[in-house]
Amino acid sequence: MAVSIAIESPLQDEVRALVAALNAYLSPLSPPEFQFKMTVEQMAGADTTVFIARDESGRAVGCGALRLHADGLGEVKRMYTLPEVRGQRVGRALLDAIVGLARSKGLAVVMLETGGPDAMPEAKRLYTRYGFTPRGPFLDYPESPWSAFYELRLDGEASR
Repeated sequence: MAVSIAIESPLQDEVRALVAALNAYLSPLSPPEFQFKMTVEQMAGADTTVFIARDESGRAVGCGALRLHADGLGEVKRMYTLPEVRGQRVGRALLDAIVGLARSKGLAVVMLETGGPDAMPEAKRLYTRYGFTPRGPFLDYPESPWSAFYELRLDGEASR
């Protein structure tokens, strides 16, 4: 599937619908206190760049974001593709855009938090194939059985 990836505002109906679908998908996977969602309003903040994947007809079929933190840390947030386009490399294209932006900003590392050991195997496969490696919690994420953490070093250092 040919998709275009562009930086867009999350404050549009199609993106709100993608984020609502993502939230509905994630809600049954872990208790609310272990869900680290960003609202579209938070995604519109100056520290976050949102990428939208659109199909040939212009329909939004996926999203992902890069959130900037101190000390050269970028965080992958709100990665999601519609179920009907999974397996068609849309997630990979979004991740290419996110990591490409992180590299262009000179970030040392990109990290992410995703579901626990049995949750979201397709997403974890995407991340590990891309070069992300498992790691412990970062920032203020708690250690829990509901989360898995990954990092991609962009500065040539070995994973911690």
